[in-house]
Order: sequence, then C-alpha cells, then structure tokens
Amino acid sequence: MFAYLKGNLAFKNNENAVVDVGGVGYSLQIPFSTYRLLPDIDNEVKLYTYMAVREDNISLFGFFSNEEKRLFEQLISVSGIGPKLAVGVLSDIAPAEFSLAVITDDVNRLTKISGIGKKTAQRMIIELKDKMKKEDISDNVDVPNVQFSNNSNAEEAIAALQVLGYSNKDAVSMVNSVFKEDMQVEEIIKLALKNK
Repeated sequence: MFAYLKGNLAFKNNENAVVDVGGVGYSLQIPFSTYRLLPDIDNEVKLYTYMAVREDNISLFGFFSNEEKRLFEQLISVSGIGPKLAVGVLSDIAPAEFSLAVITDDVNRLTKISGIGKKTAQRMIIELKDKMKKEDISDNVDVPNVQFSNNSNAEEAIAALQVLGYSNKDAVSMVNSVFKEDMQVEEIIKLALKNK
C-alpha cells in the first residue's frame, strides 16, 4: 500500500521510528541497520515501507534502502520466518553478506544470527538460493560469459560477486582470472576478491 514515507523524523530508537508526514505520525518497526543511518530528530527522512496485515494486527516496517526491503520480503517468504524475525536478521547481517551466505551454503554464518537455528538456516538456503541467483542475474543487463555456462560453481561465484555489488562484466572477469575446474564456490570467491 505504501511504497515509502518521506517526512520529518519525530522519534527513533533501536527498534522503532516515527515519521511525521503532513501532521500524521507513522510508527515503523525498523532493523538496527536502518536505525544507524537515520538522521537526527526533526530532519527529513525517507524510509521504504512494508505493511504486514494480520487478523489482529497491522504493522508498518521501515527500511533505509530498497535492498533491505527486498531482503525483508524474501525472508518473510520463507516458511517459519515472520516479520519480527526478518527484522532481527537484517539487524544482525548486511544484505550483501546474507545473500553471499545463502548462495555459498554458509550455514555456520547464518546460525550466528540471533534467532536462527541450523534447520531455519538450511530452510532459508533451500528456499532463497535459486530466487536470489535469478534476481541478481535478471537485474543485470550484461550477458554472462559463455565459458562458464556449463560450470555451476563458476556461475554461483559470479552471482555472489554481483550480490556484493560488482557488475556482471567485473564479476566474470574476476572469476575468469582465478577459475580452475573442480574449484568450490567459496574458493573461487575468496581468490577472486583477493586478486581484485
């Protein structure tokens, strides 16, 4: 219903913010990552929003960036993860780091997030991995390097580097400079980042 709210910041703490838009104060639940980026009280702010509607509750969630909002929406699509846990995940880990952990099957990193056990971490990987790779590839207009079309590890490494903010062209070039057959995804990514 609301894509974003833009107005004066009337209140903030680690978990909530109130944005005054034309004399109406909208209370939003926010992750700690958003709280750290909020301006001082009475300054203008723009927060991307998600409205969660349940039988007994309507809640607004606010995010400093569209990337955070997109990850929040992906998280709540995972069975067993509700909006509050999704906000907790965003408070504990950056979107790019989370995406990298999912794409590289890093269960250990995901279980370090407060409230996430091994089963939930595995479920997040299963339900989000393909979705994240497809989105990252479809968001990029460049054509992937044909050389890697039959190697899923190289393709996953390229997708992970794109999640970290590298263009498709740069990601392909980075992987190309270190790639050897039989390399694991994590190894490709680490070497590619080291040689950058």
